[in-house]
Amino acid sequence: MRSLSERTNNFTDSVIRRMTRISNQYNAVNLSQGFPDFDPPQELTRALAKVSEQGPHQYSITWGAKNFREALARKHYHFTGMEVDPEREIVVTCGSTEAMMCAMMSTVDPGDKVVVFSPFYENYGADAILSGAEPVYVPLRPPLFDFDPEELENAFRQGAKNLILCNPSNPCGKVFTRQELTVIAELAEKYDVYVITDEVYEHIVYAPYEHISFATLPGMRKRTLTCGSLSKTYSITGWRLGYVIAAPEITDRVRKVHDFLTVGAAAPLQEAAVTALNFGDEYYVALREKYTQLRDFFLAGLTKAGLPHTVPQGAYYVLVDISEFGFENDLEFCERLAEKTGVGAVPGSSFFRDDVNHLIRFHFAKKESTLEQALARLMRIRETLC
Repeated sequence: MRSLSERTNNFTDSVIRRMTRISNQYNAVNLSQGFPDFDPPQELTRALAKVSEQGPHQYSITWGAKNFREALARKHYHFTGMEVDPEREIVVTCGSTEAMMCAMMSTVDPGDKVVVFSPFYENYGADAILSGAEPVYVPLRPPLFDFDPEELENAFRQGAKNLILCNPSNPCGKVFTRQELTVIAELAEKYDVYVITDEVYEHIVYAPYEHISFATLPGMRKRTLTCGSLSKTYSITGWRLGYVIAAPEITDRVRKVHDFLTVGAAAPLQEAAVTALNFGDEYYVALREKYTQLRDFFLAGLTKAGLPHTVPQGAYYVLVDISEFGFENDLEFCERLAEKTGVGAVPGSSFFRDDVNHLIRFHFAKKESTLEQALARLMRIRETLC
């Protein structure tokens, strides 16, 4: 038999999704894969029930149903002040995972370089490699996870064509300041680089921090591909509704890639989701308050358990330092944690370019009662693991 694809030869399955399977195997509280255990808003599920009876049930327009794109454009303008043409600047995708892949494949050729901040969501390096590009990693330095502008410029000097920006960031919860974004924008302009942004956590930001959509910075709209999703904002990760917003000439290319990858996102789910896109400000205020409460509750519990941790500025993840337990392999630690302590986590090494084995990631998008159960088990971690 002839050899299979070389570009996929060194791939593994997603470590995040693997840890969900391991959590299920040991009946552990799953704080690994980032999905909530509470229901979406009732208005949204009622809309879906109605759509299930009335339709649509056939293909929508390949790049997204017209009413969905129009509602998304209105929402985007409301929160960013940036007007978007729903007919020429939006592509609706099967989740932000496809949005990121479409954005990557539309802007790079084999051999191009892509700048990725580390730590990073595990798909980013894979997206670059599957597109035939080479990732160039720039470290975000704890505890604030800021970056050195000189290191970033050195990455651009290597001939990078793209930069991936996750803001707020998974896994470290960093929210980039306007000053930091301006540095990135100036370098992107200087070196003529496209910026692919992952903004799925745009509405999960903790005071006093503020999410700034990168495309709204001066001169950046023409070179930014904004990727987003409804998954985290409306607690519908299984609906797989994402999007790319970009200038018309970029969007035209993204639509072609999207068409041949998935044809289109699910028409009934788009129809129902218009309800959510039309929510008023009160929904987003309540969302922030809810996640602030969950964050504070969970971090207080980690502190009580004596587990050193980061304090996220946005998103719903926290990194925990496991140095005291003496494991050389953080994946082994997470497997033992699920089996012996009954809590699922993700090894930090899956997010870092450098050799990092002393951090694990928890998420707190769970009912408070679920977090309470997990924290009770973590209080006994030294007994169960040692």
